[in-house]
Amino acid sequence: MKAPLAERLRPKQLSDYLSQTHLIGEKGTISQMIKRDLIPSIILWGPPGIGKTTLANLISKETKRSFFTLSAISSGVKDVREVIQKAKQDQGLFEQKNPILFIDEIHRFSKSQQDSLLGAVEKGWITLIGATTENPSFEVIPALLSRCQVYTLNEFSKEDLILLLNRAKSEDEYLSKKNITLKETTSLLRLSGGDARKLLNMFELIVNSVDDENIIITNDLVEEKIQQKTARYDKTGGQHYDIISAFIKSIRGSDPNAAVYWLARMIEGGEDVKFIARRLIILSSEDIGNANPTALIMANNTFQAVNTIGFPEARIILSQCVIYLATSQKSNASYQAIKDAQALIKETGDLSVPLTLRNAPTKLMKDLGYGNEYKYAHNYENNFIQTEFMPEDLTDKVLFNPGKNKREDQLRQFLKQKWTGKYSY
Repeated sequence: MKAPLAERLRPKQLSDYLSQTHLIGEKGTISQMIKRDLIPSIILWGPPGIGKTTLANLISKETKRSFFTLSAISSGVKDVREVIQKAKQDQGLFEQKNPILFIDEIHRFSKSQQDSLLGAVEKGWITLIGATTENPSFEVIPALLSRCQVYTLNEFSKEDLILLLNRAKSEDEYLSKKNITLKETTSLLRLSGGDARKLLNMFELIVNSVDDENIIITNDLVEEKIQQKTARYDKTGGQHYDIISAFIKSIRGSDPNAAVYWLARMIEGGEDVKFIARRLIILSSEDIGNANPTALIMANNTFQAVNTIGFPEARIILSQCVIYLATSQKSNASYQAIKDAQALIKETGDLSVPLTLRNAPTKLMKDLGYGNEYKYAHNYENNFIQTEFMPEDLTDKVLFNPGKNKREDQLRQFLKQKWTGKYSY
């Protein structure tokens, strides 16, 4: 039985490897390591079907090192220890170079499983190469991460994937015997989602499903043979963090089109409606604040509404709120004020509350001067008297700086009029 096309086309040498020139080009980081035969432990981070396993194999082949492999899906601590023991024995018997232990989907290893690798990596019994589709910062324990170099594999470009398809039809021992024309590639590229392995295996499936002597690949043919692809989105993985980041930044940047697009990506990927709505509440205060106080009310009402309604109708409510927030005036003055205040506290410590501002519920406290000379604002004209409320060492320190928008311009004028000389702005 023949292997799948993706396996048959797996590069046999580094020069056949597609893309990733920042790592394996002439001046690429990994190319230089191979040239010097100095391979550290590595985490390869990139999307599915980008060539992480292939690259690990090629590093082993180019440096003539033993290669052991484990899958995090099916391996436990016992398996890890057995492989490490065998690697130690092989190193002692046959070679001086550290054997390579490749762990696919290392992000699926538990903390105890990752802990079991530390000693072997630290002592040089193995050179670890881990492959992950998830952000190592979140999925790999700090102790192991600190012992590894992290290298990011970029998604394939459209040109890379088309080159791969052309390689398949001209170089594969089976497909090269067929008369294949790549007339259209849009659907193939879209349905594969940039995953080269999926692309090649879909391509082979389509070719094998056509009985004609001349096989013409069109978008209609691809759509007919392949079921529609579900949006690639992992609610607990890197896509989750990347897309919510793009979503928030689009609203902050006042781009309703991009904001609604990223919202749709999350909805299509099955994101929790409460998670989306919670982030809108945070954003309405952090990025809009007093430039438009109604934004917080809108976001909070959206949270209540989508919890009541649920999907699919909740998407309409979310869309309305997202567009409102994206097109609102923006200000991060409130966020910046509390951030600066917390930084000031870390710098100055726990400064004493002025006696004037302390409550005095007992005679002793009154005798000690608690509350003396406190000026009750409502006893003065316009319910205001200029006095100092900050600790003595922070007199006249200003933390709140209103944003440059109509609403906060009014706040600025209010403060300047009330507080003579303090709020100069």
